[in-house]
Amino acid sequence: MNQRIGFGYDVHRLVAGREFWLGGVRIPSETGADGHSDADVLLHAVCDALLGAAALGDIGKHFPDTDPSLKDIDSKILLRRVSDMLNSCGYSVVNIDSTIALQAPKVAPYIDTMRRIIADILGIPVADVSVKATTTEKMGFEGRGEGVSAYAVAMIK
Repeated sequence: MNQRIGFGYDVHRLVAGREFWLGGVRIPSETGADGHSDADVLLHAVCDALLGAAALGDIGKHFPDTDPSLKDIDSKILLRRVSDMLNSCGYSVVNIDSTIALQAPKVAPYIDTMRRIIADILGIPVADVSVKATTTEKMGFEGRGEGVSAYAVAMIK
């Protein structure tokens, strides 16, 4: 069995007047992530980890912010497209591990739903999807509430 590992990272500025999407879940918040799509940093990091594991480039290569058809697109659609790309290359997802970094709002109540959404899209058991969240102890842009970031690693075979 040929296993491969990929790493993904994404970051978006938090701004007023935007919905806040993380892991395919709308999180109640006074601010949301700014971006061309729905700016779901968690799903974007997972996409990049999967694409990297398969050496298929990154999310910007496949879904550029210059493409008007992708304006405000639901990132669950992007993750589905990445999954389809992997499947067409003969890969399947083994597992995902991810971490969201932000000071507020608290996302712990939504983590199980995020895990189910990611698992359903990728066609893997929920037990093979890890989503964690951390603050940055009020340090850096996340700690000041200016932005949100996410990290992900993926194993494919």
